[in-house]
Amino acid sequence: MPGNHLTLNLVEGSVSFSFSPEAAREFKAALDELMQSLKAVATKTSGGGKPSPQRPMEYRYTGEVFLEIFCNPNIWPTPFAAKLLLTVRDATIRLTTEVELTRVIEDINQYLEQVG
Repeated sequence: MPGNHLTLNLVEGSVSFSFSPEAAREFKAALDELMQSLKAVATKTSGGGKPSPQRPMEYRYTGEVFLEIFCNPNIWPTPFAAKLLLTVRDATIRLTTEVELTRVIEDINQYLEQVG
């Protein structure tokens, strides 16, 4: 449905754009995978061993806007501290900022509850 808008809450303010439920499910799957990588790093770090490097997460979506999310799980001590680099752009504007992983997960879950 073209009327579905995803709102991502930023540290200050928010950004909202058209986003399909299918894309939201793919985005959630990428976030779940990132969470597992972050937990693997946190577990190894707290256990005293050297964590094995985890692959950075890169997610891209092209629709009404271009959305790109990047996160290196190796630099965050816990999933709750992790931040993502978010870029939203179209032909006329580009927004790049850091967002909290936990907040983005809440936003995507709320969106999926609304669209079913």
